[in-house]
Amino acid sequence: MSASPSSSAQTARAAIAERLGGLRREAELSGQELALRCGWSPSKSSRIEGAKTPASDADIRAWCQACGAQDQIDDLIAANRRAEQMWVHWRKLHRHGMRRAQDEVVPLYRQTRHFRVYCSNLVPGMLQTEAYATALLSTIAAFQATPDDSKQAAASRVERSNVLHDGDRRFAFLVEETVLRYRIGDADVMAGQLGYLLAVMALPNVSLGVVPFTASRRVWPLEAFYLFDRRQVSVELLTAAVNVTAPSEITTYAEAFAELAEMAVYGAAARSLISDAINSLG
Repeated sequence: MSASPSSSAQTARAAIAERLGGLRREAELSGQELALRCGWSPSKSSRIEGAKTPASDADIRAWCQACGAQDQIDDLIAANRRAEQMWVHWRKLHRHGMRRAQDEVVPLYRQTRHFRVYCSNLVPGMLQTEAYATALLSTIAAFQATPDDSKQAAASRVERSNVLHDGDRRFAFLVEETVLRYRIGDADVMAGQLGYLLAVMALPNVSLGVVPFTASRRVWPLEAFYLFDRRQVSVELLTAAVNVTAPSEITTYAEAFAELAEMAVYGAAARSLISDAINSLG
């Protein structure tokens, strides 16, 4: 497994820093000389080249011009923007509310034919009822101190989930048994959500597995991740969403999903765990 789900973004930023360092060396400039040409402190050029501080577009332009490498500006800025897109801070994404964040991923959902989703802490977004999603998103807005448009965002999330009823797509969901027990909203919200999981299991293009508490672990509980074909993995962390596009890392997540899938129970056994969770609501 990767040391951190942010490793793709970090690797991309490190590669850009290395390319900038190479341009400086080719121009036979010291770090201090480059900083002087750019009008920076020496510590800034050192932080950028050491990948400790991400370079802005303006920084890249200044660096390349100082090195006489103007022909590299466009390529480096494009690579820098791709690296930035790998790591999207939630507060930035939600700064105008959460509905926009729901709508922005619609094109990716439409392009994807095979979804593989693993969640250890929440019901996957595509399987959430509107009441569950509203309760969850309102809590997130309060925690992040961002605008609370949870009702509108929840409605958009449910609308986005209509792809479940497209027979041309396949969906494999894995949840830890904890997901069935964590209270999001009140007992009625949870009962409705768990009942919906029982209903969605009947869809012919949907597989829902539950990793029980008693499973012999070959893979530890992981952060939630979404595999979109073999195009991208989206990983949800507390502070950020990480978009992984490196083929080797996508393969690693696919392997982890396969291992977790073998630990899960399906069909009658999964329905029994869901029913037990419903009965525990009292």
